[in-house]
Amino acid sequence: MSTTTPTISEPGRTLTEPPREGRRTGAVLALARFEARELLQQIPVLFSFFLYVVLVGLRLMSKDGMDDFPVLNTVDRRTQAAPLLFALALFICVNAAALRSRKHGTAQQFGVLAMEPWRRTLAHVLSVIPFAGLTALVVAAEYTREALKPGAIGHGSFGELAVGPLSVLLAGVMGVLLARLLPSSFVPILFVIAVYVIGVLVSGLIDVEQDGVRRLDPIQFFSSSGGDPVPSDLLGRPAGWHALYVTGLCAVLACAALLVAGGRTRAVKAATALALAATAAGVIGQVPRDTAALDAARRTASDSPQKVQSCLTHDHSTYCSFPEWSGVRDDWAQVVDRVRSGAGGTAADAGLTVRQRISTDGGLETDGALDPSTTPGEVTIGTRWGGNRVPEFAVGVATVLVGGSEEVTTEPMCDARAVTIMWLVLGHDPTPMATFRDVRLDDSTTGSGVVLAPTNGLSLTGAQTTVIGELLERPRAEMTARVKAHWTQLTSARTTTARAAQLLGVEVPKEAEECTE
Repeated sequence: MSTTTPTISEPGRTLTEPPREGRRTGAVLALARFEARELLQQIPVLFSFFLYVVLVGLRLMSKDGMDDFPVLNTVDRRTQAAPLLFALALFICVNAAALRSRKHGTAQQFGVLAMEPWRRTLAHVLSVIPFAGLTALVVAAEYTREALKPGAIGHGSFGELAVGPLSVLLAGVMGVLLARLLPSSFVPILFVIAVYVIGVLVSGLIDVEQDGVRRLDPIQFFSSSGGDPVPSDLLGRPAGWHALYVTGLCAVLACAALLVAGGRTRAVKAATALALAATAAGVIGQVPRDTAALDAARRTASDSPQKVQSCLTHDHSTYCSFPEWSGVRDDWAQVVDRVRSGAGGTAADAGLTVRQRISTDGGLETDGALDPSTTPGEVTIGTRWGGNRVPEFAVGVATVLVGGSEEVTTEPMCDARAVTIMWLVLGHDPTPMATFRDVRLDDSTTGSGVVLAPTNGLSLTGAQTTVIGELLERPRAEMTARVKAHWTQLTSARTTTARAAQLLGVEVPKEAEECTE
């Protein structure tokens, strides 16, 4: 009896032929969509993503005045830490999904299916991509919200913004790879603990600023120290190369998972070679080069900022800043005009030089105070603006108008000058007592204390604080006229606080004239 090969609906194909590649690809994509939906229904994934969005939303709704003037080269790095909890939850849930058949004892039944094990592994890898995309949307929304603010300073980096979504993708791919290498539900927890311990040990042994090996950390390398921002060209961060490195690392781990699962096709091997090349290029691109030039640029910006700054002249005063801060110089000028409007004598028309300064002595983006400028008539301004930085800058302006230079604050002022300085700062402020409280280190309006400034703070005695409080309760026009009329005496180191109170027509305080260090 003769036999015939049965045919299917498509002419020229028999049941003995394998399915076409297009149908295999469609099957993989369908399985990937199914796994993505399953992941989306996992409570850890949902909760962590919800928490991630809430944290970003609360940060965007912050009422801190400095948030009105965001420095974008810190905003882009600020987007990198928040997705880590979401990445951890995805890592654990993807690993569990890849081990589902083993857990339920159905792994052997997959052997009778047409889809090979490595294609099912590929589907698990692809199921992670939508969650990296969701992270990218949140990152883009956060950065766009800050960048569209009228006071936004500088510009961000696409490479920095890519780290958050790439960390989520890397965590998901790593979960699939561990499921193929070490198929156990305890492995993800042990892996996270091991990564944390190793990270702590490496952080203690390697200097972030000096050792390029630290740059191979996929996530923590671009974390910000939280100090005062610096110009973008001083950061020395190869953000684009780092993003390429992490992207290549994700691809390498994905290809490794496919190879472990039996994917030995030419396409997988070619993708592996390409991924290795991209990772190697990212590593090479991050190798520190010309560090001497970068160190020299940082020293110049710190020690001789006038060499790299541009200046704007407004009403006899000069405002000098790094290029990225040129948009806020008008705001500085408004503060100078307001403070100077209450001054008398030659100070009423004095031309000041407002100079933006940074310090790199203790490293980049540190919170250390700047040393007072030794140049007469020069006022220091930092790289943060808005909020409390505005009255602090006003203190610096008033100090130079009264004392001639910022060096007068190196010693306590137990005389009328401190009272005059604070009147210039608060006399034309719409909420003087609230500003007085904010600008003081102890958040108080009574007793002795220290008033913050861009450089050295201003020490106030209890008597001086009392006189200032009395001045703020009097009509502003009357007090302004008295200050201008007695300007020479009120700006003399020989005039006591008690005498200043008499000149200004307020009650002489009973407190002793004592200075507070």
